[in-house]
Amino acid sequence: MSIKKAAIIIVIILLIDQISKIYIKTNFILGEEVDVFSWFKIHFVENEGMAWGAKIPGEYGKLILTLFRLVAIVGIGYWLWTSVKNNAPRILIISIAMIFAGAFGNIIDSVFYGLIFNDSTQQVATFFPPEGGYGTLFHGKVVDMLSFPLYGGILPDWVPFLGGTYFSFFDPVFNIADSSISIGVILLLIFNKKAFPKKEEEETA
Repeated sequence: MSIKKAAIIIVIILLIDQISKIYIKTNFILGEEVDVFSWFKIHFVENEGMAWGAKIPGEYGKLILTLFRLVAIVGIGYWLWTSVKNNAPRILIISIAMIFAGAFGNIIDSVFYGLIFNDSTQQVATFFPPEGGYGTLFHGKVVDMLSFPLYGGILPDWVPFLGGTYFSFFDPVFNIADSSISIGVILLLIFNKKAFPKKEEEETA
């Protein structure tokens, strides 16, 4: 698989990711929710940290996280380049391209969104507001909007430990970039043998 085809995958994912984020940011108030189906909602939240909303504490925690993401994306990019150069299996290149695109999509938010959007609290944000953005370079928040509340309700009394209490399954809110990373990783796990074939001499041994 050529680097050109891998780049096309990356560009398509980035476009879908950024268009969806810009639309949500400029049409939704923070916390606003729209039911699409009973099991799927558009729910606008902003993530200041890592996956699941985790943060690096301290004044420079956000900056450290963004810089770490930039270093990681360089490593993933190098992995993609060498895989293409070495004629690696197609499934490996596709997976790396998806992981790269997802990581890059969230990096765009972290690096630039604080500059190009104003705050979404109790208002719809403006793209390139005249008064400036809500933050500074490297201090943007990642826009999340995809919610799949597959189950929510009071558990039966016979359920050990949790019986009679409210329980919800799959609460995380995420975005297209997160989905791309997850799918890329899942593909590597499912097609591990195809993505990382053993050398002939190892198989013979």
